[in-house]
Amino acid sequence: MKILLVGEYSRLHNSLKEGLVALHHEVSIVGTGDGFKQYGTDYSIAPKLLENSQLLQIVKKVVYKLAKLNLERAEKGLRFYQLLPKLKGYDHVQLINSDALETHPAIAKWLLKKLLDQNKQMSLLVCGDETPVIDYCLAGKLKYSVLTPYLKDKSLKKQFVYSIKYTYNNHRKLFNWVQSRAQSIITSDIDYKIPLQQLGYNAPMIPNPVNTAAIKFIPLKVTGKIIIFLGINRGSYLKKGIAFFEGALAIIREKYPALVEIIITEDIPYNEYTRLYDSAHIVLDQVYAYDQGYNALEAMAKGKVVFTGAEAEFTEHYNLTERVAINALPDKDALVNGLSYLIENPEEIVATGIRARAFIEKEHDYIKVAQKYLEAWAI
Repeated sequence: MKILLVGEYSRLHNSLKEGLVALHHEVSIVGTGDGFKQYGTDYSIAPKLLENSQLLQIVKKVVYKLAKLNLERAEKGLRFYQLLPKLKGYDHVQLINSDALETHPAIAKWLLKKLLDQNKQMSLLVCGDETPVIDYCLAGKLKYSVLTPYLKDKSLKKQFVYSIKYTYNNHRKLFNWVQSRAQSIITSDIDYKIPLQQLGYNAPMIPNPVNTAAIKFIPLKVTGKIIIFLGINRGSYLKKGIAFFEGALAIIREKYPALVEIIITEDIPYNEYTRLYDSAHIVLDQVYAYDQGYNALEAMAKGKVVFTGAEAEFTEHYNLTERVAINALPDKDALVNGLSYLIENPEEIVATGIRARAFIEKEHDYIKVAQKYLEAWAI
């Protein structure tokens, strides 16, 4: 089968491609690479024209102010249009998001119509911000979500504009158009399963694929200082609750100066990010989550102890009786207590790392997950 995966924000589609290729399918990825993260694509629609020109950046701001036209988003649409002759003859196309082309919604709809005209069928993956997910989070029906900081302080609207845009009429129309033409809608974890399920969508959950062959398990040994890693993405700083981690680390640094080493990075490419946490025992991921995101899963695959989403809904879904990750709450004191327990009981670090890897192999193996996608696509 020929399969086209559109969009990449976390390496999910790259790992899915690796699983599908292992099952002898022909797979291509088209996307931007998601800015500084530089994820791999076969066909790139990353904007280039405004990249290194201060003058063009000024022009971009003026054009947006006068005509509400984002030139970078328009360029992505243009680059996708130029690729259309190459993007034909696929048995299945999967969008990673209704905004997978990252262009203006009207342009995206026009381009997706053309894409569908020359390919057999399409599915939609919900693995991040999406119209029904944001609708549900804004309704405040979850005890917390990535929008909790905004719900508590509406003055933060500018920092949440990327998420809130999905509720705007143009993006809502785009989502409705995509989901009406999607052969299937799939969710990637509990954080997206709950909203879609509650809103009545038929959207089965397929766990994120993790390439367990490429990601090697590194058995943890605590012979010196316990290394704690925090990788900050400024764009998702509030959504991930990074301030809670920073507050907890300040206390841990004073409480255990001779026992811990803390590594903090900010806005670095994916390959450098994963290399830098290789030496860590503990990885701090996010607090406003029920389930693990992609970075957390890859760290768990390496055998790290990850502070991330691991709520009761997650443990019940997978019938877990022991911790495979630490449920990180939006509570500085709770994080300090969780870190302190591990620092004072290093044998639990080693045991949790082993359980984390076993869990990934059982539930997230990229080839097993790829087979589940094929079944969901019915091809």
